This record gives sequence, structure tokens and C-alpha cells, in this order.
Amino acid sequence: MATIYYRNIPIDGVKVFYREAGTQHAQTIILLHGFPSSSHMFRNLLPTLAEHFHVVAPDYPGYGYSECPSVEQFTYTFDHLEEIIEKVVSALKLPFFSIYVQDYGAPVGFRLAVKHPEMIEGIISQNGNAYQEGFTSFWDAARPFWSNRNAETEKPIRNLLTQESTIWQYTHGVRQKDHISPDAWTLDQLGLNRPGNAEIQLALFEDYRTNPESYPQWHEYFRRYQPPLLAVWGKNDPIFGPDGAEAFKQDLPQSEVDLLDTGHFALEEDGDVIAQHIIRFLTTRKPA
Repeated sequence: MATIYYRNIPIDGVKVFYREAGTQHAQTIILLHGFPSSSHMFRNLLPTLAEHFHVVAPDYPGYGYSECPSVEQFTYTFDHLEEIIEKVVSALKLPFFSIYVQDYGAPVGFRLAVKHPEMIEGIISQNGNAYQEGFTSFWDAARPFWSNRNAETEKPIRNLLTQESTIWQYTHGVRQKDHISPDAWTLDQLGLNRPGNAEIQLALFEDYRTNPESYPQWHEYFRRYQPPLLAVWGKNDPIFGPDGAEAFKQDLPQSEVDLLDTGHFALEEDGDVIAQHIIRFLTTRKPA
């Protein structure tokens, strides 16, 4: 079993936490987590992948064990999160790598890919959306908030920060709820409950509107560079539906789509299956 290292690195005055394993391997995978999670979501995936790859899983500022500066001290946008991850990549001297993106990890990872296409060897999207087709009715409450943020339009967004909502994200659409460790949502909720964290999450959710606006740029990157892409997707996800996985084929006709009978946090129930998909995909496919 590979050794996991738990490390911190200062980036622009913010302590960024990351997990690292498999440093003896030539190929690197950067694991980019979603909301409201952290690198903890990769706790079981890391040791398996580390037998074949060098793996790095950072926590964004405001998440997990990274520092949590206030919204007055740090600009919480997806552009800024990408810049932080880009600087982590530079500090660790990683010239080439694949990215695993889930939920919020998609807008971070795809921004990075657009800026540095020469670095990207492959993409694994696990419920990491890049197409309008992926949006479900979950997002209906977001649009009023995006167009006119006020106390009333904030209410449904603040409801996403409750323990009930966090548990729902982990358990909706799974085959068996007793497959899902309560450690996952408990740690996430501890992070959400930190003083000032609600404002951080509201800021990022407000900025999420910039992601659909960026889709055409991401699609152009896909078409031009044809990165090998594996979409391994919990098909019962109430947030990003399976049409979002199939949509990658519009611009990446050679992409591979595997739909799993589980929910948004597919690693919790099908981590072993996903690990084997990744190992096969990255060891048999080569960058275009």
C-alpha cells in the first residue's frame, strides 16, 4: 500500500494543504475536488492510484485543511482558485499531468487546461460539468441569485450549506445509503460551519455564473487539442445529469463515457470501479 503524505505549501500568503502519493511514478494526476468537499473525497482513491501514478490532491482555500481567509482578505472566484492551483503545480514542478475533476473541480481544471494545454495529458471528469446539457432542475434556484443577489434570492443557496443538504448530496441516487460513510458529510459540514465560511460559499456560488459563460472557450479547447477524456459519471446525480457526460462527445468524439448506477459523489460507492477505469484509461490512451 502506497504511503500518503499530508503536506502544506504557502501560495500567495495562504497555506494550501495537499495530499500526495506515488512520487516514484512518472505520470501525475491532479485530483480536483468539488463542493462542499475537499481532498478527503479522494482518501480511498489515492492509495490505489498511487500504485501506478504520482497523485496530488489539493484543498482549495476555504476548504478542507487549507486556510480559510475571509472574503475581505481573499477573492473567492473560480479564476482565483485556478490561479492558486496553477501556482501549486508550478511550486511542485509538474510539467505534465492529467486532471480528475468533480463538481467545482471542473471549472478549476478546465480553466487550467485552457491556459496550459501543453501540460494536459488526459482528463477524467467524474460529474464535472462542461455543457448546458448537464444542468438539472437543481440549478433553477441559482438563476435568480445570479441575476439579482439579495436576501431573498440567497435563501435557497444558504439552504445548501445545511447538514441536511450535505447528507442529501452524498446519499441521493446511491444504490444503498449504508454504503456511504458518514465521515464524508461530517467532515464537509465541519468545514461549512466554520466562522465566515458561509460568505465564502455564497461568493463562489455567485461566481459560478461565469462557468457557463466560459463553456464556449472550453469547447474550443476540446476541439482544438482533443485531450483524451474519460467521463465516469454517477448517472443518478441530481445536480449534474448524465446528459452532461454524453455531451463531451460533441467536441471529443473519441471520449469514453461510463455511466455508473450511483449519485453525485460516485467515489463513495464505486471508488474501486472508478479507479480501475482510470488505470486502464491512462495506461492505454496517449495524448493526441
